[in-house]
Amino acid sequence: MNELTEAGAVHCANCATPLEGEFCHHCGQSVHSVLKPVHHMLEDGMDMFLHVDGRIVHTLPPLLLKPGFLTLEYFGGRRQRYVAPFRLMFVLCLLAFFAFHLMVDMGVDRAQANTDKAELAVHKDTFAGDDVPAEVRGDLKDRLHGLDVARRTMPASLAPTLDANERALRAQANERLAALGAAPLPADFARAVPAGSSSAAPPKQGLPGVDHAGQAHSKLTSPKVHLSWLPDFMNSRLTAFVTHLEANLKEGLGNDDPQKKHEAIGRMITSVFSLLPQAMVVMIPIFALMLKLFYVFRRRLYMEHLIVALHSHAFLFLALLLTGLLGLLSVWLQPRAAWAASSVGLVGQVLALWMPAYLLIMQKRIYRQGWPMTLLKYWCVGWCYFWLMLVVLGVVVVLGAAH
Repeated sequence: MNELTEAGAVHCANCATPLEGEFCHHCGQSVHSVLKPVHHMLEDGMDMFLHVDGRIVHTLPPLLLKPGFLTLEYFGGRRQRYVAPFRLMFVLCLLAFFAFHLMVDMGVDRAQANTDKAELAVHKDTFAGDDVPAEVRGDLKDRLHGLDVARRTMPASLAPTLDANERALRAQANERLAALGAAPLPADFARAVPAGSSSAAPPKQGLPGVDHAGQAHSKLTSPKVHLSWLPDFMNSRLTAFVTHLEANLKEGLGNDDPQKKHEAIGRMITSVFSLLPQAMVVMIPIFALMLKLFYVFRRRLYMEHLIVALHSHAFLFLALLLTGLLGLLSVWLQPRAAWAASSVGLVGQVLALWMPAYLLIMQKRIYRQGWPMTLLKYWCVGWCYFWLMLVVLGVVVVLGAAH
């Protein structure tokens, strides 16, 4: 007589508790595997989006210090205690680009301030080429007019520098006049300079579109883009794109107003950084496809390669975030404690060396091939991805400049 025997209980892969349904009553992990076709991943996409909780404390240390550990944990079914790969990658991506945006803005502001100070620097031989008192007075009037324009266009923080430059120019002019045997300048000389300096040619009347130097203004024209094989609305979008790109580049690179030029560059940088997270969301599936092609004989699902791509990019974004924070800390410490800034810079260099080593070790641990084959595939994947990333970054920069 046939007898029914009870099958062995199914245990949770995460905490080994016997299961009585589709979810573990102890840790809450589902019995279903995450290694499944891509269309199942899309169903859970919105539930995963930006949902980070206390599991981050169990995720970040191994992500930074243990190459491949989180990926192997996910493959082994022990995933409940860790942040989901896409959520982890996306949040770290946003934070990393935010930190680097701050660093770039600080660098642009510092470069602009240094440029302004360099342009306003007063040399000791400013009036050495003036042979008669009239030339000294005219030269001084032109330079004081330039300082007056700078006061209206440059940041208020440069006002003390402008005042010091004015005093230095007046002192040098008086020294040169004394050397030429002329009387010193009155204290109120050129205090209110008209819009046009004494040496500039008067504006020509009746010639619209011509400046004081007699050069015609080039009015910004919108190039008409028309491709016969594209619909009209696409040609209109391309025309607007080229027009905005030309206008932004002209304002950011060819503008004579320092304040407007600085603002235009800041807008373009902000637009570029706003597009970078979207570009990385596109690049990660492509990177996973490259891994699928290079490891086609390992018989792994595309979903497994995608998890590898998500975890490797999450590590890169975490390392870039730490690098950005260390850079900001180094800038803050430099004028206060130079030795501490040097130590912070050394930590950043060690982190930069750890990034390629981490990815190599991670690739070796996950795909379990010999070192010669791992090194060869690591170099090939990295070389292809590097050039692809350069192309994508170029496209992002152009799109950001045309925003």
